[in-house]
Amino acid sequence: MNLRDKLRSLLVRLYARRVEGHLDHAQVPKHIGVIMDGNRRWAKAAGSSTVHGHRAGAEKIGEFLGWCTETEVEVVTLWLLSTDNFDRPADELVPLLGIIDDVVRSLAADGRWRVRHVGNMDLLPAEMQHTLKGAQEDTAHVDGIVVNFAIGYGGRQEIADAVRSMLLDAHDSGVPMDELAESVDIDMIGRHLYTGAQPDPDLVIRTSGEQRLSGFMLWQTAHSEYYFCDVFWPAFRKVDFLRALRDYAARHRRYGG
Repeated sequence: MNLRDKLRSLLVRLYARRVEGHLDHAQVPKHIGVIMDGNRRWAKAAGSSTVHGHRAGAEKIGEFLGWCTETEVEVVTLWLLSTDNFDRPADELVPLLGIIDDVVRSLAADGRWRVRHVGNMDLLPAEMQHTLKGAQEDTAHVDGIVVNFAIGYGGRQEIADAVRSMLLDAHDSGVPMDELAESVDIDMIGRHLYTGAQPDPDLVIRTSGEQRLSGFMLWQTAHSEYYFCDVFWPAFRKVDFLRALRDYAARHRRYGG
């Protein structure tokens, strides 16, 4: 690193401390959803491989969760693999699945996070299913941030699975269809979502400059605030995170009122 880069890094750290010093922790979102976008474009810009980009993105996750702990966030949902991602070429998808498996194992072994899976488990390879189930069991006792790994996740798929689960529960309980139809409400559907009784995201962050949700938590984000950041996910810094929190704290959430 040359002198210019060192000075730039120092200035960024000083600026981050200033932003953090003025951050009102009472206004910090309790649940943050993250669309971790830009791994491939980051790798291309660096003249590297797509796999290297995915590895760099995975390495960023632990660092990000550390920032969340420092600012008293309680739930984080990380979108690692969408249902659409299964259409990617095998030479990209297979290594990506391995990287995701490794990061789930690593963060579960860390002991600071309570790991949960949100997504359609049946879409995933048997080995990854085993990893996710083991991570959930091994961290169930952890009194730390709940980390939802959205893997094999799609917003429309989640709603379809929630309706299917609701219908199966009614069938198993012997509830007639007309009685079920009368009792269906927002809370009932919400209980059958992947996130269950968890609070909805207060803030959704998407990196890479894209300004769309792409189907991320369609039901739960009805009243969420959104923050779109131009930085690719592997290059996402603490100062970028703090800016997102500062921006969120400055907003007045109306919830439709």
